[in-house]
Amino acid sequence: MEQRKLPPVKGRGAQSALVPQRFGLAAREEDGDWRDAAQFIDGPPVKLRTTVTEEHPRTILSYNTSPDIPFDRSINAYRGCEHGCIYCYARPTHAFHDLSPGLDFETRLFAKPEAAMLLRATLANPKYQPRWIAMGTNTDPYQPIDARYQITRQVLEVCLEARHPVTITTKSDRVLRDLDLLEALARRRLVAVAVSVTTLDARLSGLLEPRASAPAKRVAALGKLAEAGVPAHISVAPVIPAITDEFMEGLIARAGALGVGSASWIPLRLPHEVAPLFREWLNVHYPNRAGKVMSIVRSIRANRYGGRDNDPDFFTRMRPSGVWADLFRARFNLACKRAGIAQARFELDCSHFRRPELGGQMRLL
Repeated sequence: MEQRKLPPVKGRGAQSALVPQRFGLAAREEDGDWRDAAQFIDGPPVKLRTTVTEEHPRTILSYNTSPDIPFDRSINAYRGCEHGCIYCYARPTHAFHDLSPGLDFETRLFAKPEAAMLLRATLANPKYQPRWIAMGTNTDPYQPIDARYQITRQVLEVCLEARHPVTITTKSDRVLRDLDLLEALARRRLVAVAVSVTTLDARLSGLLEPRASAPAKRVAALGKLAEAGVPAHISVAPVIPAITDEFMEGLIARAGALGVGSASWIPLRLPHEVAPLFREWLNVHYPNRAGKVMSIVRSIRANRYGGRDNDPDFFTRMRPSGVWADLFRARFNLACKRAGIAQARFELDCSHFRRPELGGQMRLL
């Protein structure tokens, strides 16, 4: 049979439902070559729909001991992320459930509607010791389904009541929906918000992160957060060589002009199944540039791993090495200097923590 190139999966980041092969899971059954020709025989597939399964865990805080990140606890109210960022390092987590880190990750989602109640119970425990909670470390707390569930707002309400510090990382301007809570938290030095922006090109963003807010909306959200007195941070992440690195200076300049006080960058990471998914994406959308992109990616990991797609080790996973990495770092530092943006971390205040009432009744004073 003649081999023909399959059309891209529109509106989604991943181009296939990559089957996880880790954890000793058996490969899913494939019935012959007819699957490869199905689109040409039966027509285009039915549009992929997003489904949400509600989870009811016993706890909501996840703890880590990673030495190269500044927090030791986090809340992920959702599993999977409809934003569909092809480069998302959290994609492999879906493999734990025998689901695809590809299309399943962005179409078969899980929500934890009791997150705020579980957090309240945790903070009310006499043995609990406060340290800031990170939200958005695995999947986005303001992804589209949060418009319906509003779990993130409920968690922020508990944090405000308990005077507990929290940080947020997002790719959505939906964060402005909770500006009233964020302002109240900021007045008590209890919150910082990082907005991740990869590019200024809306078309490129639509391919890389198809259901995230448009770049212009994210940049505008940073400005509104800063104007409201909420500590705002621009995360130029990830920097994809020969795809998004050209936008680094422009993003930093715009953030500086809007009064954003802090910035960082993170190089592209390709753990586990993310590597083949990203290569597939390159071959669909940038076939003439794929070799160059991956050559640079391997070069920034070359000193330690001899040119692998990914560096899994603490510290070095966030700090690439080599000529290209040094160039990106120098460009970023110079852009921050010109824009008047520092790279300091925000200091949040744990000293006013108070245990919430389990009944949910707010204190008067």
